[in-house]
Amino acid sequence: MTNRENKNKNKNEAEADPKTSPKLQALRVRINELDEKLVTLLNERAKVVVDVGKAKLIDGTSIYAPDREQAVLQRVIELNDGPLPNKTLQAIHRELMSGSLALEKPLRIGYLGPEGSFSHLAAQRKFGASVEYHPVADIRAVFEEVTRGHCDLGLVPIENSVGGGVIDTLDAFIEAQVYICAEVIVEIRHNLLAKCSVDELRVVASKPEVFAQCRKWLSTMLNEVQLVPVASSAKAAEMAAGEHGLGAIGSTLAAELYGLQVLFANIEDNPNNQTRFFAISRQPAKRTGNDKTALVFTTAHKSGALVEVLNILARNGINLTNIDTRPSQRRNWEYYFFVDAVGHCEDENFKKAMEECRGHCGDLHVLGSFPKAVAAV
Repeated sequence: MTNRENKNKNKNEAEADPKTSPKLQALRVRINELDEKLVTLLNERAKVVVDVGKAKLIDGTSIYAPDREQAVLQRVIELNDGPLPNKTLQAIHRELMSGSLALEKPLRIGYLGPEGSFSHLAAQRKFGASVEYHPVADIRAVFEEVTRGHCDLGLVPIENSVGGGVIDTLDAFIEAQVYICAEVIVEIRHNLLAKCSVDELRVVASKPEVFAQCRKWLSTMLNEVQLVPVASSAKAAEMAAGEHGLGAIGSTLAAELYGLQVLFANIEDNPNNQTRFFAISRQPAKRTGNDKTALVFTTAHKSGALVEVLNILARNGINLTNIDTRPSQRRNWEYYFFVDAVGHCEDENFKKAMEECRGHCGDLHVLGSFPKAVAAV
């Protein structure tokens, strides 16, 4: 049966259903007509995307363009007069752009595995279902896979609103040969998953950090169930899929992948729990006008060096949104300072500030400028 014949069949069924009121039948016919137009328009857009991909190959332009992505999503908001909320339309366009990326060139995204982890969830929400995902064993491996060109992009957790900075990611950035090109904020929702009823649970597995984030709920609802710490929430879900009476705390994606039921949703103690992720690439992101820049530096061995750096940034109108520290691992009591600041590294005030700061720093590196994430995905 051809597509045209299918369309006519669906239309006739909508019109002929005797159990449906005439008004509802007419509305369904109208929806079918609009769907036909949507599919036609989406495929027309896709043909243009193919031409864009060809042009990028000729120019040597990166397939993934964070600045263009930001512009498209912002324009969706500006064009939206409702009734659909902005978040819904942006989610549709993210998936549309995912399919567009696949048409231009299949992209491979590296993330901290295994499948079903919160990093996997964040990657899917950022890049959609049409790209290829590559789970790796640890955060440093994500950096290595991008650096070697085995992955086009990587996604790494950088900060949790409850637990603070992610040490492994901060340490990996010290010697990284990649750029931060985007940031992603994901709401962390913990769920009790299992293949049995809650009354049959004997053991619940997850990461120790997850247990800590669900402590109140667990003590109230499952105070007699044994808690078993494992390497990841996704590993816990895999275990729960294979053993009756064993539950896991993990993501809804893990439930879907491992065939588990969500016994209780949103069991985290803090409903505002969010994790921020960085997308890393071998190429820097262009300016959008609503950017942030990540820096890492050590200060010179002289009194007041850190204060001088901070004063220089302030004098140049650069607002800091985050600051973290890690031991340099080269000298005792020497520290790397990680800073997020508002603005793009190509802005004139930013370039001026960097030149001034170098006189007070041992090392100073711009890790990347990227479009500011304005809301969780």
